[in-house]
Amino acid sequence: MLTTLIMPSSSTIIHQARSEHDSIIAQHFYQLWLDNNVQKDIIHDDWLDITLTFIRDARQKLKFQAFIAQVEAEIVGSVSCQLFAGLYPSVFKAEHRNYGYIWNVYVQPDYRRQGIATQLTKAAIAYLQSLNCTKAVLNASLSGKPVYEQLGFVAGNEMTLNLLLE
Repeated sequence: MLTTLIMPSSSTIIHQARSEHDSIIAQHFYQLWLDNNVQKDIIHDDWLDITLTFIRDARQKLKFQAFIAQVEAEIVGSVSCQLFAGLYPSVFKAEHRNYGYIWNVYVQPDYRRQGIATQLTKAAIAYLQSLNCTKAVLNASLSGKPVYEQLGFVAGNEMTLNLLLE
């Protein structure tokens, strides 16, 4: 399993995050929403506690693992991944349907467009492969979609209906 990757022609190192990185990963998750034009006032004030609790639970139940991108001593990006808990009961044998979920692919603005998100996503894919996942699933932002398509992700058939009255 991948633990450390030094990116060619850069000083960026990708490695497995440890539990002491959880707060940074949570901050990246919060910033990701803000960067995607989600207003602060619709995010819970206790977003940090909510995210840290989720990570702790996912680590115990869903084999959660995060990876961080580091330039010198600064953590400039992260990705999280885990077994997919599902939206309904799983009645399929694991060898046929054992999905992994990738979330929170985040890179600080000054470090974007340098291949860091691609390398973080590759680290998450490798981890999910080590868990014998049959498919990796993620929800892409508009800016992330080209990164994931370049890695072979295919747009799915998710359909949504807005139930909020405007």
